[in-house]
Amino acid sequence: MTLFKVAEHIVTILCLLTVSSVLAQNLVKNPSFEQYADCPKKLGNFNADVIDWSTPTEGSTDYFNGCSKAMGTPKNFNGTQPADFGQGYAGLYLYAPEDYREYLQAELSKPLVEGEKYTISFYVSLAERSDFAIKEFGVLFSNAPLQISTKKELAKRLLYQQKNNVYNAMEIGYSNFYRDTKDWILVHTEFVAKGGERFMTLGNFKTNARTRMFKTKKYAKQGAYYYIDMVSVERATEKDNDIDFVSNKLGKHDFELDKTHVFDDVLFDFDEFVLLDSAKKEVALVFDYLKKDTTLTIEINGHTDNIGSQDYNLVLSNKRAKAVADYLVQLGFEGEKINWNGFGGSKPITENNSDMGRQRNRRVEFVITKD
Repeated sequence: MTLFKVAEHIVTILCLLTVSSVLAQNLVKNPSFEQYADCPKKLGNFNADVIDWSTPTEGSTDYFNGCSKAMGTPKNFNGTQPADFGQGYAGLYLYAPEDYREYLQAELSKPLVEGEKYTISFYVSLAERSDFAIKEFGVLFSNAPLQISTKKELAKRLLYQQKNNVYNAMEIGYSNFYRDTKDWILVHTEFVAKGGERFMTLGNFKTNARTRMFKTKKYAKQGAYYYIDMVSVERATEKDNDIDFVSNKLGKHDFELDKTHVFDDVLFDFDEFVLLDSAKKEVALVFDYLKKDTTLTIEINGHTDNIGSQDYNLVLSNKRAKAVADYLVQLGFEGEKINWNGFGGSKPITENNSDMGRQRNRRVEFVITKD
């Protein structure tokens, strides 16, 4: 091989690596709140302490970091929460008396591209001393930064006072994240960009009267306080674009035959194969569709991430597929119409080089066909 050919191959490899890096690039700067201008010394100082983040309102969002005695981890004024992604994380009220709200705002490293599909994800945990828990988490993308003088909810009338700003709003719900006070729970969804979105705000954009929530204590008087960490906005991969998530079907009750579908909430903790209540809701949705036609059959395929031996992951993925199959039978579907398999970590749908990627790979897929 000539020197020119060698150089050509090197350039090709570098280009491929660059493309792969771009596709998996997290557009959120300082995603786990590790970089700070000052080690936190008091409550409500998030806006001044954390680099590349801000607060879009007068709500006093908090910053916790292991470097601090006053605002350290894992113990803080609202309970105990270890920092699993470094030393720092944010804390804010998503529900409080008199519609008081706190928010986080991040500037993305570059604007979103019109028509492109992106994945947003972050980890949350409900503070132990919270009296309430909410069932939906609001996300707002904007072309320009928000800076609004209010301590209440960011209502539409306030947002549209900022003329020439463009918004792309969404909610993430129907998951088990709203009530867990111990573990970090992954919250994620996909969306299509309008184009030009450069800033992202997280929080609850509804009034107390419109917020879907429940009491965690009998005599609830205070609010719902959440910790947030490891925030990510990435362009969805081609594999993700080809996947039909069950959560997209909520309320529609139709599934294309002979196509791979993925249970969005049937995701598993590391080394686990037990169905959560949120997962059972999605399986029940598929059961409702199957029972309408006696000629339908279903194939269920379990998958893991790439941690652990191939043999162990193969067994674990079989258990995950079987957990879904068993629940379908429990609901009343005929066992002979179910075929389930495990593939271990041999068929990832995204990279395994992040916590989010590995959790998405710990999934269950299914294909519905006719006899």
